[in-house]
Amino acid sequence: MSPTLPNALLSGLLLAASTTLAVAATAPCGSPSTLIADVQGASATSPLAGRTVEIEAVVTADFSGADGFMGFFVQQDDARRQHRAGVSEGLFIYAPRHAARAGDLLRLAGTVEERYGQTQLALSDMPTVCATGRTVTPASVTLPVSNEAALAAREGMLVSLPQTLTVNDTHELGRYGSLLLGHGRLRIPTAVAAPGRDAAQLAAANALNRLVLDDGSSQQNPAVVPYPAPALSTANPVRTGNTVSGVRGVLEKRYGTWRLQPVPGDAPPRFTATNPRHAAPARTAGTDVRVAAFNVLNYFNGNGQGGGFNAPDNRGARNAAEFDRQEAKLLAALRALDADVIGLMEVENNGYGPHSAVQRLAALIGPDWRAVDPGMPRLGTDAIAVALLYNQRAVKPLGMPATTVLDMRNRQPLAQTFQLIGNMSQTFTVVVNHLKSKSCADADGADRDQGDGQGCWNTTRSRAAQALADWLGTSPTGVADAGTLVIGDLNSYASEDPVTLLARLGYEDIVARFAGRDAYTYVFDGQAGYLDYALADAALAPRIRAVSIWHVNADEPVAFAYAQAYRNAAQQERYYAPDAWRASDHDPVLVDLSWREAAPDAGRLEASPGNGIGVTEPDGGGGSVGLAALLGIMLAACATLAAPARQTRQSFR
Repeated sequence: MSPTLPNALLSGLLLAASTTLAVAATAPCGSPSTLIADVQGASATSPLAGRTVEIEAVVTADFSGADGFMGFFVQQDDARRQHRAGVSEGLFIYAPRHAARAGDLLRLAGTVEERYGQTQLALSDMPTVCATGRTVTPASVTLPVSNEAALAAREGMLVSLPQTLTVNDTHELGRYGSLLLGHGRLRIPTAVAAPGRDAAQLAAANALNRLVLDDGSSQQNPAVVPYPAPALSTANPVRTGNTVSGVRGVLEKRYGTWRLQPVPGDAPPRFTATNPRHAAPARTAGTDVRVAAFNVLNYFNGNGQGGGFNAPDNRGARNAAEFDRQEAKLLAALRALDADVIGLMEVENNGYGPHSAVQRLAALIGPDWRAVDPGMPRLGTDAIAVALLYNQRAVKPLGMPATTVLDMRNRQPLAQTFQLIGNMSQTFTVVVNHLKSKSCADADGADRDQGDGQGCWNTTRSRAAQALADWLGTSPTGVADAGTLVIGDLNSYASEDPVTLLARLGYEDIVARFAGRDAYTYVFDGQAGYLDYALADAALAPRIRAVSIWHVNADEPVAFAYAQAYRNAAQQERYYAPDAWRASDHDPVLVDLSWREAAPDAGRLEASPGNGIGVTEPDGGGGSVGLAALLGIMLAACATLAAPARQTRQSFR
């Protein structure tokens, strides 16, 4: 009778047997085996799916740890590579009870499966170590690829990317430890191309120019995010637009996305801050007034007295601690704008009383700041609203505040005419807007996604743009001669119908004119474009001295936002700073206006049937300045010379 082993010792031996590579019930090393190329095949799924096979291959990377993928990757040794066109020679081995060591040549038996969009081998027997210290030659991959098949041909293989790549998205960096890379910066198709065929072509090109750099972990909210080395923090950020080189790892398709998993122990990729943080743009010389537009990402102050954050319609901070963090970042950003008038979007729609969100922000920016009060309990029926704040040392309201109901989907705009302190002739109207989002909930009929790149609710946004222009044509503030600046989040990119419609109706996209074709205020799905606008009518356009965008939010990891959810105390400290960076998800737009002289190259704006609003040079090259316009410019210049010096602005930097 065999002696009985103690239970603890028996358990230990069984555990060791299940986790240590040892000789197993497979054929001897060097015996005929199935090639990985035959397992992968040339089609989307394996021709051997469901069958049991034996392979011999070299371990390239082990991800069998508790936070890994319960397996490891192998690749055909160089001597037996087949080099068949379009056929991969790498494979993921699902082995939840077995570890592996990179460089080992293993004899493996298992069942061929399709999981998460890729082929894998589910290990059925103990692997056999045939040799150690082996290496394989990485395959070279460059972006963009010609088609998805070019990536499928390297599935499960060790690859290197010889290019310097660009970080296109950091949205999942804190949550999943991953970055989206591409060759150059990716653009929202309808930001730079016409909706329809042109946008579709760019979307298809973008799809072939993206690859996720993952962290080799299945853990959510990892304790340490490895990018950039040694770890992500507010003191060591990585921004969209930065570049990276030395990218190497195992290529796989997991959760429907092509990913590169780093090989444990390899040198980390090298990040370069080619898109560094910059202070807010300084005012252009000669600026008389600066107007800013800023989507503040659901600034909700609860009941205004430290509570009420659990209200059903609350979209912002979940508690007082989060609110304090949010507010500190927003105030840092708002004060840095150095603006005289600020149009806000996504402010809690809780009125204009002493405990309202808009009055709180105005008071906290500085003692001279005021909020425009349209004289109603709430601005529309949505949980969020637009708002206008102004510095009374720089400007004063003229006429009356005005709003209108565009429809039940778009937020109500808010308009106010302002006059520069010390000069009665220098007036301008600002109207802040927030049109319907692209979210497809409840979209029906013509408002459904038409597949042209404009997303859902494009028809509703276009109707709102027409209604807005019609309303502004009535001089709703009671001041008829002031030029108009339309600002805000139009939830439309630069080539989409609402923006081109407003151009035809006399409101030029001055972000495009001054910031250029590649301007952006927002990053979505790794693509950059601008949703936030400054549109000027013909009366105000000559006064625009500069338009700039402060990239304080869109390029920053969402991990740096104020939220505390899913983060332990160490992560909350590592990722948060009470500064302006990632105060919101949209970048603010800044417009510098001057009445001292016509803005350089402004000229006369006139309707152009094919291109909306065009610029005609004032020297006669494209037409002459009208007599009335010339007289207006001369009168404004005289008024400027006769006006007393402007009062010193109070700085809130």
